[in-house]
Amino acid sequence: MLDKTYGPREVEARLYPEWEQSGAFVNNVQSNVAPFTIMMPPPNVTGSLHMGHAFNMTLQDVLTRFNRRRGRDALWQPGTDHAGIATQMVVERELGKQGIKRQDLGRDGFLEKVWEWKAQSGGTITSQLRRLGATPNWTRERFTMDEGLSRAVVKVFVQLHREGLIYRDKRLVNWDPKLRTSVSDLEVEQKETKGHLWHFRYPIEGQEGSGEEGRYIVVATTRPETMLGDTAVAVHPDDERYKDLVGKNAVLPLVGRLIPIVADEYSDPEKGSGAVKITPAHDFNDFEVGRRHDLPLINILDEEARLNGEVPEAYRGLDRYEARKRVVADLETLGLVEKIEDHVHAVPHGDRGGVPIEPFLTEQWYLKAEVLAKPAIESVEQGKTVLLPKMAESIFFEWMRNIQPWCISRQLWWGHQIPAWYGPDGTIFVEESEAEAKAAAENRYGEPVELRRETDVLDTWFSSALWPFSTLGWPDQTPELQRYYPGDVLVTGFDIIFFWVARMMMMGIHFMGEVPFRTVYFHSLVRDEKGQKMSKSKGNVIDPLGLVDRYGADALRMTLVSLASGRDIKLGPQQVEGYRNFATKLWNAARFCEMNECRPVPGYDPAASTLTLNRWIVGEVAKTAEKTAAALEGFRFSEAAQALYQFTWAGFCDWYLEFAKPVFSGTDEAAKAETRATTAWALEQILNLLNPIMPFETEELWRHLADRGDATLVTQPWPDYPAGLVDPQAAAEMDWVIRLISAVRTIRSEMNVPPAAELPATLRGASAETLRRLETHDALIRRLARLATIEPSQAEPAKGSAQAVIDEATLVLPLAGIIDLDKERARLTKEIEKNASEVEKIDRKLGNAQFLEKAPDEVVEEQRERRAEAEAAIGRLREALARVAG
Repeated sequence: MLDKTYGPREVEARLYPEWEQSGAFVNNVQSNVAPFTIMMPPPNVTGSLHMGHAFNMTLQDVLTRFNRRRGRDALWQPGTDHAGIATQMVVERELGKQGIKRQDLGRDGFLEKVWEWKAQSGGTITSQLRRLGATPNWTRERFTMDEGLSRAVVKVFVQLHREGLIYRDKRLVNWDPKLRTSVSDLEVEQKETKGHLWHFRYPIEGQEGSGEEGRYIVVATTRPETMLGDTAVAVHPDDERYKDLVGKNAVLPLVGRLIPIVADEYSDPEKGSGAVKITPAHDFNDFEVGRRHDLPLINILDEEARLNGEVPEAYRGLDRYEARKRVVADLETLGLVEKIEDHVHAVPHGDRGGVPIEPFLTEQWYLKAEVLAKPAIESVEQGKTVLLPKMAESIFFEWMRNIQPWCISRQLWWGHQIPAWYGPDGTIFVEESEAEAKAAAENRYGEPVELRRETDVLDTWFSSALWPFSTLGWPDQTPELQRYYPGDVLVTGFDIIFFWVARMMMMGIHFMGEVPFRTVYFHSLVRDEKGQKMSKSKGNVIDPLGLVDRYGADALRMTLVSLASGRDIKLGPQQVEGYRNFATKLWNAARFCEMNECRPVPGYDPAASTLTLNRWIVGEVAKTAEKTAAALEGFRFSEAAQALYQFTWAGFCDWYLEFAKPVFSGTDEAAKAETRATTAWALEQILNLLNPIMPFETEELWRHLADRGDATLVTQPWPDYPAGLVDPQAAAEMDWVIRLISAVRTIRSEMNVPPAAELPATLRGASAETLRRLETHDALIRRLARLATIEPSQAEPAKGSAQAVIDEATLVLPLAGIIDLDKERARLTKEIEKNASEVEKIDRKLGNAQFLEKAPDEVVEEQRERRAEAEAAIGRLREALARVAG
């Protein structure tokens, strides 16, 4: 006998190792059935399971389980990413606690420490994924620094360099002065910051000592320290105020350098003075202006954002912010500060280091992304890769059609060291090994020479861009590569559409000649219950494993799948608790079936059912299975979950089992045997259909229903039903019974009818078919609707009767004498007024432009949702009032 309550912790701990050890998740490269490939976005080796992971991995697992059970040879490829910056930061932090810097250890010694840390802590997230019930083929787990994947990275780098697609260039990059490395545009966060806008006067050359008041040109900046690196002032070519100055020089204060005044459309005559200072080595826009006018690039900062030897001696060695204060003070002393304004502006910060980023002139390795982007754009345009939801296409195209060279080098120690060596004269030799580099150098110089290895490593996203084929053994032409590339689907978040998805497409098409996946499903963000993004600083982070401990993995999985509708998810513990209650409902239903001797009958044929009740539930199972499969095939996860939830809770538990009780307690043995067999079959089908989403409880119940031997539900074929299981006549009849009982229950609830009161009811204008149904199900309807009688009638309803239309007939419930009608009318009227007042109040807010402008999006959305709820309540209350009016 099943325990009274379901204990998820014990069941999960017992079942998952059994599944894994049985080989249930392992693909078969020699199989003749169609493969199904899904690539796991490799979580950082530094990571632990957060709610975004839980959401993403649950959706992938549902698809994998579903396709595996539908007979596909499923490979869900797992692995982790070395996460260059993140991992180096973690290990440096750990060493710092011991008073050790990485420089103390040297590169090789530090890397030893990183590998030690990876061995101890690197498997955290994969063990946590097991707790969630994720079923990738763990025997194929990969790591982006594995020997095989590293070989692929080197091969790709060398080939792209030989094709002229990888090159070195001196350009501005986003520089993180805390981590002392370049970072991608995509790794930069813009933060609103309260600062100042300083307006400085730059004297015009030749005005001093002329006997006239000196002439100045005024420029404005939010970063005064950078003026020490100015190499021009720009004005708009059509700005009449400055036409006589174009071609002349300004004197750069504090430095004394003459800098030209140039005409360039970058300058906006409508902003400030219309003149802008140009610092090509410290601003991306200025860099382009500098290129157009062949201006010198003067880098005034070192790697830690301290001022270097290119500035006057008084400022050398100062931190950028200390230098800012000193520059402003010195300019004020010289009378060259025109004004200072308070100014709120976006300041770029590194998402890892957390400090303001500096545009920094440095030599780096670049990839000509625009060349690789073209085939990727075409693949989406031609439908070779489908992006879902459709709106993802416009985001993808916008970025890809305006893609910039990709800076792929990072000044770190942890990562794939770039396979380049420098000769004595600076010649670069890019080869797959040091031996090949030395051979190439000897060929060039005519003798063996000492080579210096490039110290930079590759951007983490370079290696993960190869994930769909490097994990399958490329560059070797393995059986896995031939069978499982390209993948069927990729499930990921919008936040890495450029970091990862676009780059995998570029690399996959270039090296494999084919797109890496047929479909990309982008899921939304998981937010807190108020719609706010989760963050440690807000204290609103929800730990998925905490929810698993409290409610079970199945409850969390069902919650996440049911909310995966394409919109951002608002998640709170109460929702997971709700689906824990669903798990309890299913468990209790199984116990009820067991207590009523409902066991699977070998050879049971659902199409052979004779009772209307059983023909109806068989058809409902078939319809639910069809809806579920179609929804999962179309990545409509919430539709699948809701179809299963509604059918299980309402269709099976609340209605069918209630309808079956009189049969179980009756004397008709044939009806009893058929209903028991049908009940067991229907329950087994529910477990089958729910299994991809709620694998633990369904497996436990499925095994308990019958002696399964060593069989597991995870490996059973997906249900395949014969045609014709849906009986329209049985469906219409039972649907009528349900709607009639529901109408009575609604009236009782809305009219505050005492639960114990048994009402007399009549049906006016009933057809012959309705009367037949009423006669057949009279006892059932009276019991479940708590009616004393329900009879046909043509008489006019008595005053104070509640009415509801059921098809052609009108249900009449006389309430006079049962409830105080006047009091009930007053209560309903008051409730209507209260909700109408709430709608008015919300309308005033939503009609206030200032509120809409200043309030966060989630607050505005919450107000709209509250308004919709109040409007719906008003509709229900008015219907209730209409029933007892007069």
